Amino acid sequence: MAPGPGGLLAGSTDRTSPAGEGWPGGVGLTGQGDPRRYPRRVATLPVPSPAHRVLGIETSCDETAAAVVDGGSVIVSSVVSSQIDLHARYGGVVPELAGRAHVELLTPVLAEALEAAGSDASGTGIDAIAVTCGPGLIGSLLVGVAEAKALSLAWGVPFVGVNHLEAHLFASLLEQPDLGWPLVVLLVSGGHTLLVEVSAPGRYRLLGGTVDDAAGEAFDKVARFLGLGYPGGPAIDAIAGEGDPEAFAFPRAFLDEGYDFSFSGLKTAVVTTVRRQPGADTADVAASFRRAVVDVLVAKARRAAADVGARALCLAGGVAANSLLRARVEEACAEDGIGAFLPSRALCTDNAAMVAAAGWWRLGHGGPSDLSLGVDPNLRLVPTV
Repeated sequence: MAPGPGGLLAGSTDRTSPAGEGWPGGVGLTGQGDPRRYPRRVATLPVPSPAHRVLGIETSCDETAAAVVDGGSVIVSSVVSSQIDLHARYGGVVPELAGRAHVELLTPVLAEALEAAGSDASGTGIDAIAVTCGPGLIGSLLVGVAEAKALSLAWGVPFVGVNHLEAHLFASLLEQPDLGWPLVVLLVSGGHTLLVEVSAPGRYRLLGGTVDDAAGEAFDKVARFLGLGYPGGPAIDAIAGEGDPEAFAFPRAFLDEGYDFSFSGLKTAVVTTVRRQPGADTADVAASFRRAVVDVLVAKARRAAADVGARALCLAGGVAANSLLRARVEEACAEDGIGAFLPSRALCTDNAAMVAAAGWWRLGHGGPSDLSLGVDPNLRLVPTV
């Protein structure tokens, strides 16, 4: 697995990595531990000070990731092993295959992240462990949480469960910790489309969300229908640059209504149009679809930022890597006189650095999690303001 930009392992599906010799049990052997032997051990371990080092683990979907972050903001190492090639033949993520791949990949990914941070299998220098506990695929989440518990016990350090959505909100702070408050974050991914007001780290107000398909889900489904492959977002973004975005007048649901989103009707409109016009140019369809999605996302995010008096608008989630969305958000913020923060593409997609950053904050403000912590595939972002 060859490192990509920033030390990330992009697009790797190496299934032949070593089993992690020297690790405490390995991923396949980890568990919650016997409560009679380890009664509330993690809950009583000391919480690290803000200057200390957190290991993050992310296995919520189809990326196996580990990262080491100092003080909640300095990325010391970050490794991501993607399963895109594994799932591409099926046109989407297969939960059972994803979980099995995490079991095989997590130990070598952890080993690489720790080695890059000057640590080792004994957790030298690691003061706490943060792990995604939801939302996501239940089988995938269990792999990461089980490993985090095992390492917490083996190393004698606390661990904390992290909401995957909250982790995406912390991704922006990793690259620009002085963004200013309040912020509006547009979180767009394959599973979620949310507008969130962030008045301070850990203080959120949910402004709106999708009532049906998430934006990333719509990209995947339209790409699959057009025969562009998986994942759909990058595939449509690539071909849309060759097409005419005004070729088809696709609908923009709820464009001037509130902060909720709907992309199911847009997806259906694309399918209906192509079936009625089988000779339609694929690039034109993709460009028109992409513009319709981005028009709605930018209009609502821009209005939300003005309504709450936000000092900046941030993007988060995998769809935040879309080239048109990034350009339009930058333009809108410049016109409105507010800051625009577009995280690097490595921090848009799922990664463990954002999990470590959110976990560092949670440890300091709520303390560590207990060994009884479970996973929640439907975990929501709980408003705190």
